[in-house]
Amino acid sequence: MFTLYDTTLSSRLLLGTARYPSPAILEEAVRRSGAGILTVSLRRELAGAKGDKSRGGAFFEMIKALGVRVLPNTAGCHSVQEAVLTAKMAREVFATDWVKLEVIGHHDTLQPDVFALVEAARILTAEGFKVFPYTTEDLVVGEKLLEAGCKVLMPWCAPIGSAMGPVNPAALKAYRAAFSDVPLIVDAGIGRPSHATAVMELGFDAVLLNTAVSGAGDPAAMAQAFGQAIAAGRTAYLADPLEPRDMAVPSTPVIGKAVFDMAPAAASGRA
Repeated sequence: MFTLYDTTLSSRLLLGTARYPSPAILEEAVRRSGAGILTVSLRRELAGAKGDKSRGGAFFEMIKALGVRVLPNTAGCHSVQEAVLTAKMAREVFATDWVKLEVIGHHDTLQPDVFALVEAARILTAEGFKVFPYTTEDLVVGEKLLEAGCKVLMPWCAPIGSAMGPVNPAALKAYRAAFSDVPLIVDAGIGRPSHATAVMELGFDAVLLNTAVSGAGDPAAMAQAFGQAIAAGRTAYLADPLEPRDMAVPSTPVIGKAVFDMAPAAASGRA
C-alpha cells in the first residue's frame, strides 16, 4: 500500500491506455496487470467522441467500466498555456483534479521543458489541481516542482517509448536519496519487466508505463509480467538486498570441513 495525494493504492503499477491493438486487448491488459491507475489522454477522448467503441469512441466509458482510477495527462503539449488549458478541459471531461503534467521541450527526445513544467505546475496547483509532473532526474528541477506545490515527482529513466530502461541508475539512486519523503514514480523509457524491477529495487514507489505493454506481441501477458515484476522489485527493496562487492565471499562456512593430513609418513615416526 502507498499513498498519492491522500489516496491509498494497493498496486504500484500505473498503466497508459494509448496505442493498443484494440479496446478488447486494452481491457484484458488492464485486468491482468492489476494496475491501480490508468493514464488517459484528453485528445484520445475528444478524437473518438463521435465514433463507436470498436473505432475508439466512447473511450472514457470503457475506461470507467474497468473500475480503475483515472489520471488524465497533457500529452503533446509544448507550452505552459497549452498544458494549463488541456488540464482544465480534462478536469471537466474526466471529473478529477488529478493531472499528469507533460510539457514537451524537444521534438526528438520528447524531453520535458522543465522551465515551462515548473510554471505550469505552479499555476495548476494554485487552481486546485493535484499535479503529477513528468520530469527529468535533475535534482534542482525536482526541488522547484516541490516548491510549486507538487507532492509527487515522476522522473524519466529514458526517453518516452525508447524501451532503453534506466540509462543512468546512479542519477535515479541519487534522486531517491534526495527526495526520501516524496512519492516517486518512474515514468518513461521502461521496456522490459526487468527494467521495472531494477528501478523498484532502488526504492522508487511505483512505475508508469505504456508502450512496453501496448507494443508487445502479447500486451495482456506483458501487462501481467510487469505487474509481477514491480511487486517483486518492491519486495526485494524491502528485504534489504546485498550491495555489490569487489571480491568473492564464500557462501559455505569452513567450520566442519574435512582436513587431510598431507604430511609425509616419516614425520609420523613410521618406517
